[in-house]
Amino acid sequence: MSGKGIVRTGTAGWVYAPWRGEFYPPGLPQKQELAYAGTHLGAIEINATFRALQKPQSFRNWASQTPEDFVFAIKGPQLVTHVRRLRDVATPLANFFASGPLALGRRLGPFVWQLPPNLAYDADRLEDFLALLPSSPEAAADLAGRHEAWMTQAATDAAGVSAIRHAIEVRHESFATPGFIAQLRRHNVALVVADTTQWPTCDVTADFVYCRLQGAPGKDGYDAADLERWAARLAAWAEGRPPADAAVLADSPEPRPRDVFAFFVSTDKLHAPANAMAVARMLAG
Repeated sequence: MSGKGIVRTGTAGWVYAPWRGEFYPPGLPQKQELAYAGTHLGAIEINATFRALQKPQSFRNWASQTPEDFVFAIKGPQLVTHVRRLRDVATPLANFFASGPLALGRRLGPFVWQLPPNLAYDADRLEDFLALLPSSPEAAADLAGRHEAWMTQAATDAAGVSAIRHAIEVRHESFATPGFIAQLRRHNVALVVADTTQWPTCDVTADFVYCRLQGAPGKDGYDAADLERWAARLAAWAEGRPPADAAVLADSPEPRPRDVFAFFVSTDKLHAPANAMAVARMLAG
């Protein structure tokens, strides 16, 4: 084992009014906020894709405003996860992949699929869903090419995309079983590390790690000690070591360096950019 993976820290979204004057400099035009965030963060999770399909030109515009080594994670649509609850989703998935994510090219990061809290573990249902997810740029382009005819604006070319990765966030206690962990590992899908009392485990199930850090359980936000602990965990995963203090449901996989994505979201959103930058400094220092 040699080398280590790349660790990127960031936020969920970049448009948040309370960040103006807190993260964004006073007077910075809103249209320049993404460019500013792109120079201070390593990645951003796009959440607008959860609510509705976006357009290819929007993705192209977002890519043009960020550095070449910047990465966007993409949240899967609620039509797939919450409305249809993973059933009969082949066509919605095709439409989603055709809506523009592939237009990000080299800036395309993982797709994250957040399941509703009341969706219990059903191994067969999940297996059918995981089997539909493309695992390569070629497969993603092929799926996008099967979009419905009403989509007159579509992006089905995966030029520049180096990898297709998926992470899944579960929020029902029935998923807390080693069988679920094994299922994700068979498909190389990352289990989202959520840092909540409802889902405190940190099992590694893919060739990368995806964290959505909601806020230290039982606290309103992260203090310096919390951030140092997370920086140590991210560094361990990147180097291929299991963090000593991370609870898991199943045995750790074979040690290997992994890319790591860590997004500060939800709780204490006001300080999410500062937290992301603080952890990045710890890792660099």
